[in-house]
Amino acid sequence: MMIDDLPYRQIGVPAPGGIVCVADHASNFVPKDIELGIAPELLEQHIAVDIGVEGIAGRMARRHGIPAHLATVSRLVCDLHREEDHKNVVPYESDGHLIPGNIGADIEGRLKRFHRPYHAALAKWLDAAQPELIISLHSFTPSLATSDEERPWEVALLYNTDDRAARHAIRLFAEQRLTVGDNQPYSGKELNATMNRHAEAHGRAYIALEIRQDLVATRAEQSRWAAMITDVANRVALALE
Repeated sequence: MMIDDLPYRQIGVPAPGGIVCVADHASNFVPKDIELGIAPELLEQHIAVDIGVEGIAGRMARRHGIPAHLATVSRLVCDLHREEDHKNVVPYESDGHLIPGNIGADIEGRLKRFHRPYHAALAKWLDAAQPELIISLHSFTPSLATSDEERPWEVALLYNTDDRAARHAIRLFAEQRLTVGDNQPYSGKELNATMNRHAEAHGRAYIALEIRQDLVATRAEQSRWAAMITDVANRVALALE
């Protein structure tokens, strides 16, 4: 849910030079004045929200001292993890599902209402904190509706040109006996919009995480992952010093 019509909310106050978390796909909220024209149950699926991410980020902020900047609007309304000129910034199709309400949508209006305020607030937040490490938190579905291929990874690290933190995180998650993907199931060379803009462009270290959503569906699982991610992030930050 959006509060004060803002497309984001922030939990906790960053400590200068600390660790922070960003979650672009943390919400499935659709404002009442936007009609997507889809079945309500689709809003509970991965095409609308990164399942488990809001719970993990909230626990990291409240229990482990890692403040979070979270989206409060569904990626189907406006995908905040896309560049403004990306063809899917307001998607009209996702994983084989047509989003009829987005066909002919006022894209500029949605950018002005959701995308730009979200990123302006994130930029201000990060500029004030100057964090030593940013966690970009996402989840992915075990398989796509449009494909029979099962995704074996339990967690994956994405990066574009800066893999400093990712390399340490890959090793540390593997030490937890997890099946770790290196730029899987997506490539950060192609899909890294928020971290390209707010991390790589400023020389800020980051770990862009994708967790398989069937592993983070419950509160207990989200608590477990929040603790694990916090531990890995702290160890990565030490390794980067």
